[in-house]
Amino acid sequence: MTENICTQCGNKHVIIHRKYNGQRLCSNCFKDSIEKQVLTTIKKEKLVTKGDKVLVGLSGGKDSVALLKILNILKEKNIIELEAVTIDEGISGYREEGVRIARETAAQLNIKHHIISFKDKYNFTIDRIMEEEMKEKNPQHACTYCGVFRRQIFNQIAREVKATKLATGHNLDDETQSILMNYMEGNVNNMVRIGYKTQSSDKRFTQKIKPLRKIPEKEIGLYVLESGFEVHFDGCPYAHESFRMEIGDFLRETTLKHPTMMYSILNGFEKIKPAIKKDYMTKKTGLPNGTCEICGEPASQKICKSCKFLEKIHEKIGE
Repeated sequence: MTENICTQCGNKHVIIHRKYNGQRLCSNCFKDSIEKQVLTTIKKEKLVTKGDKVLVGLSGGKDSVALLKILNILKEKNIIELEAVTIDEGISGYREEGVRIARETAAQLNIKHHIISFKDKYNFTIDRIMEEEMKEKNPQHACTYCGVFRRQIFNQIAREVKATKLATGHNLDDETQSILMNYMEGNVNNMVRIGYKTQSSDKRFTQKIKPLRKIPEKEIGLYVLESGFEVHFDGCPYAHESFRMEIGDFLRETTLKHPTMMYSILNGFEKIKPAIKKDYMTKKTGLPNGTCEICGEPASQKICKSCKFLEKIHEKIGE
């Protein structure tokens, strides 16, 4: 009965059947396949080079824990330096557990770890912001604020620790969601920026890399559990309100009937992206980044979006 044995080593204890390529794998062969695929992606796409200092965005969720563990392979081979940063946005009943797991994972791997909270840095929490937003007729979504402030903190910490790369745990599900969302919204500016790594001419931005980009979300969760790491599986309580969640539900349902769908979306996008980017960049007449007059961070206008949000938030909460 070949269907019940590992297609790599013949082990009878199969833990996964990959419908998109027919593989059935035991625990060891599955973990090996994930690590090999990620390390191959890093090499093929030139995501890191020897001597790089990589800062990992470590939430304590499955994606970032898997990413830290795999990048630690390169650290142990003395190819890269590795540090991690966790951002505590102040989401009660959700973020505390992620911070604990992130702290313990970094300690277990002996990786220097930074924890930055919105409360300490900005003197508010996402919960406090949303408490005020929900009084509005058309409230802003939590992701709108969270994304801006998280990006700013990541970039600042990366500069402070002199990281040459900032690694995030974006997986195949995340990437295909981004492709569909931006396509449906006609957001070409965002679409041309989707990829394995960012490309910015502004040296104040540390290059971001996505080594897990070709790994399905479910496989990352299984990889972390099979590797013996504790993981935070709870989703953000504000995520259910988002357009991304709606697209994610659509993709998961479609993939049940068409197992290769997410790879088709990703590979198809990679084929057409150069043409879209070439056309977009030809027409783009934007100015290079300036400097925010308030905080001194890179900004496309006189005042950066973070400072605009800060002013609006402090007016609302009166603090």
